[in-house]
Amino acid sequence: MKNSLVHKTILERKAALAERVSPLLRHLGERCAPLWHDPSALDQALAEARPRIPHCEYLYAWNRDGREVSSLIGPHGADPAWRGRDLSERPYLRNNLPFKGIMLSSVYASLDHGRQCVTALQAVNLDDRLLGFIAADFPLDRLLAGSRLTPMETDWRQFRGDPAVRGTLFMQTRAPSLLDRHVDAVHQRIASLMTHHGVFHMKIHYASGRCSLWFMDDPYSYRILDTGDTLNPDLCLSYPLCAYPERAKLDRAAIPGIFAQFKALRFADDTIYLRSASLNTINGMVGLTFSCDGSHYMPAAEFLARDLSFWFGEAAAAEADVPAGGERAAAASVVGGNPGGQ
Repeated sequence: MKNSLVHKTILERKAALAERVSPLLRHLGERCAPLWHDPSALDQALAEARPRIPHCEYLYAWNRDGREVSSLIGPHGADPAWRGRDLSERPYLRNNLPFKGIMLSSVYASLDHGRQCVTALQAVNLDDRLLGFIAADFPLDRLLAGSRLTPMETDWRQFRGDPAVRGTLFMQTRAPSLLDRHVDAVHQRIASLMTHHGVFHMKIHYASGRCSLWFMDDPYSYRILDTGDTLNPDLCLSYPLCAYPERAKLDRAAIPGIFAQFKALRFADDTIYLRSASLNTINGMVGLTFSCDGSHYMPAAEFLARDLSFWFGEAAAAEADVPAGGERAAAASVVGGNPGGQ
């Protein structure tokens, strides 16, 4: 998604790099233009400039044909063996190159050492004639040193699933599972693990009875419970007590209501129904996947604010099941491009 937080962060970080190095590379390009056909003088100019360009590991120059006209200037000096080398297969040469100014490549794996890099390309012109480019390689381990994760997105997001599943939606019927028959007990036990035993993220797959759990004391791993585990009334004895996390965005008092809403979406209709649900107390987000294979991710507060009529139409607000005449409206709500058909 072009407007996603990930895309915005990428643009911001590339813009920051461009702003930092653009004046230096522009000045270097102006200095190198009259030296373009003197490899030794070109090497000297690049070698003097490289330490002044933040995070730059390698500097080199190549002509319009993709042939390197300088040595490779790196931390250990100049390597003249690179002069004349064909760089036309470099990832950044497959893009449209600037005739003036600077361009940043996408991230790529270096052909020489396998490290992830970004290359800044500065056009070099003399008398309005493009001579070639100066390339500055920036390894990601230097560029991202000290950077932090950006805050996660908490907007409501909907994703369409497999078109083949949507196309046969009205040919299927929910098959009651063992978990379905004991859904209240299972929900109560998982909720207890979240409020008293340090589970900060969980996901329930209703048909298979599988439940995945992530614990505060071991956040890098997950544990999988089968139906037999979740039906065991002594399940909580398996896990130590843990205080409800202070950093949680989700009020612990809201957890029972969220599970009640999961149940309502699971049983509201035999054609359009909840297949899996997730809940994260730290970021306060709910995840839903329906029988149409469409998925929703939303803040828990928004989830709790929507009743069945939002998902299935007004008929579902009065009855436990969506009647036959309401199935198409339900599909428009859950399968369609906008939640609730809005």
